[in-house]
Amino acid sequence: MSEQKSLNRWAEEIHRNAVEHGFWEEEPSFGEVVALCHSELSEALEAYRSRSPMVYLMDDKGKPEGIAVEMIDCLIRILDWCGSEKVDVDEVLRMKTEYNRGRPWRHGGKAL
Repeated sequence: MSEQKSLNRWAEEIHRNAVEHGFWEEEPSFGEVVALCHSELSEALEAYRSRSPMVYLMDDKGKPEGIAVEMIDCLIRILDWCGSEKVDVDEVLRMKTEYNRGRPWRHGGKAL
C-alpha cells in the first residue's frame, strides 16, 4: 500500500506544476483565484445538471471529465493558491474541523 500524501505535499506539488506550466508568470490577484474556483464549481454544476457521470474519460488521451473531476479542479485551484502562499493546509483544516465539531446543530439558521 502506498503512503498517503498530506494536503501540504499536494499543495506543493500542484503549485510547482502550475509554475512549471506558466500559470504564475504573472501572479494572479486573490479575486482572480476566487473567480477561477467559482468557474470550476459552475462547471461542476453544469455537469450535474446535464447528468454527467462522476468520472469518465473524454478522449483517447485519457482526459478525465465529469462532476467529481470539476470539483477536484476547484480543489486543485485552492491547493495551488495555498502552495503559493505557503499555507499549512493540514493544520488549518485540522483547526477548522475541530472548531466545527463544537458548533450547534445547523448553525447559522439560513435557508438554502
